[in-house]
Amino acid sequence: MGLFYNFSVALFSALGSFLFGDSGIIGSVVSQQFNHFQSYFGFPGPNIVGAIVSTFAGGCFFGAAAAGWLASHIGRKRTIQLGALVAMLGCALQAGARNVSYLIVGRLIAGWAIGCLSMVVPLYQSEISPPHMRGFLTGLTQFMISIGFLVANWIGYGAQFIQGQAQWRVPLGVQIVPALMLFLGMFVLPFSPRWLVDQGRIDEARVVVQRLHGNNTNKEFIELEFAEMLEQIRYEKENYSTRFSDLWSTPPMLRRTLTGMGIQICTQFTGINVSSYFQPTLYAALGLSGHKILMITGINGALGAITTIIFIFFFLDRIGRKPPLVVGAVGMAVSLAVEAAINAKWGGVDSHNTAAQTAGVAFIIIFSALFFSTSFGPVSWVYQSEIFPMRIRAQGTAVCTCANWACNVLISQVAPIGMARISWRFYILFVLTNLVNALVVLFFFPETKGKSLEEMDAVFGDQIIPHALETKKTHNIGEVDEKSEV
Repeated sequence: MGLFYNFSVALFSALGSFLFGDSGIIGSVVSQQFNHFQSYFGFPGPNIVGAIVSTFAGGCFFGAAAAGWLASHIGRKRTIQLGALVAMLGCALQAGARNVSYLIVGRLIAGWAIGCLSMVVPLYQSEISPPHMRGFLTGLTQFMISIGFLVANWIGYGAQFIQGQAQWRVPLGVQIVPALMLFLGMFVLPFSPRWLVDQGRIDEARVVVQRLHGNNTNKEFIELEFAEMLEQIRYEKENYSTRFSDLWSTPPMLRRTLTGMGIQICTQFTGINVSSYFQPTLYAALGLSGHKILMITGINGALGAITTIIFIFFFLDRIGRKPPLVVGAVGMAVSLAVEAAINAKWGGVDSHNTAAQTAGVAFIIIFSALFFSTSFGPVSWVYQSEIFPMRIRAQGTAVCTCANWACNVLISQVAPIGMARISWRFYILFVLTNLVNALVVLFFFPETKGKSLEEMDAVFGDQIIPHALETKKTHNIGEVDEKSEV
């Protein structure tokens, strides 16, 4: 079946990431444009709004942590299905909320599911992808997050015109649909071939690799790729443990863990989720009001999705991981610095400076739809999913995703308070963090472009087994044994 089948599997599994983006509907729901939500919940202040938003991220933290164990023991495929089931429950509770506490519980449960999916979906995609396309196929995670936010934004735009409680119950409940599709669709998608090898199901794994990567002209590549996968995993199982402490037991493993956590922490400190969750508030601070706020939010989401798919398809696997991260971080810092200046001189809810409003909207869009969508957005999910060895990959990816959500909780809780109290100065914080991000990537992150998952040991300095794709031989463990005897 080959490339088209591989792409289809990666894209459909990314429905889990679509749910992540679709959960962004909360930004519209808690905005002032949703007057029925505001009146039903007693016009919640910044602290309550922050709790509603950040509780979801807190649930995501625990979901990502649990997914590490689940993905190792029941498999990547079944973990995705479990996450989809729990997502349906959480979304149903939100749609049926009777008070703020009820809503927060629903957000917490849905967050657990999305945290689980945010960890396991890119892991699954990376393990089914050939080396030369892993950036594109795993980058579909961010593309579907963008599509999810796009759908959420336009649902939010349309729902603001609904009268009554359906104005906010329908947007929160519609998330059940993609969760159900994901749960049912995963029954026909394959297990991760690397997980199958790890479980001793070698023949099944070989069939999956052939279906995913095989065509009429690359028989030798399939044999070498499968041999490399098989030998590396067998050697790890025979010679290494799978303890959680292995994540920092050696300098190369510690480097993997720190860079994986680092890229997710840097992603959060770009400021993207201030834009994603509170975008209507940012536009209101420029003096915009009415229905156009949610319309602009929807346009931004559409541009972000388009930019992401162009970037991951044409550029990510060609130019690598590091260059777009550095350029993106600097670009976001400049965009936010200009945004701060515009808000400082011409901003405010009573502003009527059309030129300043247009420029302010433009730089918010440039920040997220251009620079974030061509850097940390897709690259963060690709990078954390490809750097760990099989024996500890699920646990390592879980730790990195937990770092993401821990920072998300912090930022989403303090963002509404910070924007309310220090207004445009809040942008300056993320100008500085983006500049720090660029330096961290430049000096500490290794390049991983074009390497198979098994070849990451060479990148991080702990290679033992010669790689079949390099030696062009299907048996390389013997060379290790011979060296050991000498």
